[in-house]
Amino acid sequence: MRRQAKACATGEAGVTLLELLLAVSLVALLSVGMLFALHVGLNTMYAANRRVAVNRRTTGAERIIEQQIGGFIPVYANCLAPGNPGGEKTPFFHGAEDSAQFVTGYSLNEAQRGLPRVVQIFVGPGADGVGVRLLENEYPYNGPFGAGQFCLPPEPDPITGEPMALFRRPESQAGTFVVADKLSFVRFRYLEGTPMGEKPDMWIPRWRHQNLWPRAIGIEIAPLEQDPSRVQPVTLVMSLHITRDAREGLLRK
Repeated sequence: MRRQAKACATGEAGVTLLELLLAVSLVALLSVGMLFALHVGLNTMYAANRRVAVNRRTTGAERIIEQQIGGFIPVYANCLAPGNPGGEKTPFFHGAEDSAQFVTGYSLNEAQRGLPRVVQIFVGPGADGVGVRLLENEYPYNGPFGAGQFCLPPEPDPITGEPMALFRRPESQAGTFVVADKLSFVRFRYLEGTPMGEKPDMWIPRWRHQNLWPRAIGIEIAPLEQDPSRVQPVTLVMSLHITRDAREGLLRK
């Protein structure tokens, strides 16, 4: 006590090494706590941003499909057939369980401001072979003969035996756009009905009519992993607002 009092009286007071180490340790612990809190906050922000981006992509994909099917344009294709160099006039529409092909006034790049496009919406394998993807190709529509390049050689109808126009299945390529990824399955359905309502409408998995347009297109989409915290893909049903029969030009009721 006398030594400390003497040191204070002479201006030589200080701290011991133990006190210095304790102070440094407290500052280090405080810094680690602040860095940990900052790290947790940044991770939470990044996770929220990723979730928002995924949700926006899901809703954006649904909006793209709705706009393109809503912009459906009933056109014809001149499919070249043996003995008929002028081509066979057939409604340009391909509908299968895993793909749909038609002409629309809505483009991915130009929205509703561009020229009509041939759009192919189809299912492809997912990344690393896990799940499936919903893909899309777009081509300029150059009239009936331009649309005829998507035709395959006709085959006899299994019911009537008459030649039936077929279309090439869409394939993935360099410019293919990924509409949705990490999906369990995607199924296309088509609403079948007659112009005058001779029989009830019915959903079918494959469109094989050459004298009718489908009344609506349904796309059933299921995610690969269920996550209630994110916007999940849903089944889309879009009506085709067409007032005329594809072959006879009859007004629909």
